[in-house]
Amino acid sequence: MSFRLTPTFRDALAASDRPLAGMWVCSGSPLVAEICAGAGLDWLLIDMEHSPNGLESVLAQLQAVAAAPVTPVVRVPIGDVVTIKQVLDLGAQTLLVPMISSAAEAAEVVAAVRYPPRGRRGVGSALARSARWNRVDDYLADADRHVSVFVQVETVEGVAAAGEIAAVDGIDGVFVGPSDLAASMGLLGQQTHPEVTAAVLRAFDAVRAAGVPVGVNAFDPAVAETYRDAGAAFILVGADVALLARGSEALATRWVPEADRTRRAGY
Repeated sequence: MSFRLTPTFRDALAASDRPLAGMWVCSGSPLVAEICAGAGLDWLLIDMEHSPNGLESVLAQLQAVAAAPVTPVVRVPIGDVVTIKQVLDLGAQTLLVPMISSAAEAAEVVAAVRYPPRGRRGVGSALARSARWNRVDDYLADADRHVSVFVQVETVEGVAAAGEIAAVDGIDGVFVGPSDLAASMGLLGQQTHPEVTAAVLRAFDAVRAAGVPVGVNAFDPAVAETYRDAGAAFILVGADVALLARGSEALATRWVPEADRTRRAGY
């Protein structure tokens, strides 16, 4: 029996005539991931860098969202060849790798997702969900078609090298992270500071000049619209945990007196 894999995020971007809107899935919950997957968004980012996610929970979330018309992307915690191999073998078809600040680092990421002789990915497809346990015809020969690679630019050095990073063969897109970029610029917590926004837009220009899609994180709708109008091909506009936090706060504000909420604020 032959199994057909779904298109990657690279394919979704190429097929779209508009920017793709997505959200973070940070809770570590397959149930929450499934709820978010059915919301009508274009893509979900399952996060392993700043969330309580390990291999088992990422696998469960990939399985939970598989039936929905949404494209999952997994952000690995580090561009380590072993971590990347394991997440790919779980069946993740699109990876986002954080903290890439040079073309050399980007090339190492590409090598980690490619099989020898072009790369360093370990061969275990017969044992793994990636090839559906050898039910995907010619998976080893065709693996590049089934995997897309995005890297995150989020330092001053990364912005300066954004064009070179985007030009690395095998990099399918660049995602700009304003929060860590702000910290790198000495503006911790000020991701909408004009200097940070200007740096993001410089990265946009460099990446787009290399002919590669560029994306960004922007929870503020006005900021997200600015980046969309500046050429962002994909944008993260919210997060499951943030929606739950703000929504539960709104309930408390509506139904609990302020004095009681203040008294409980520090638990």
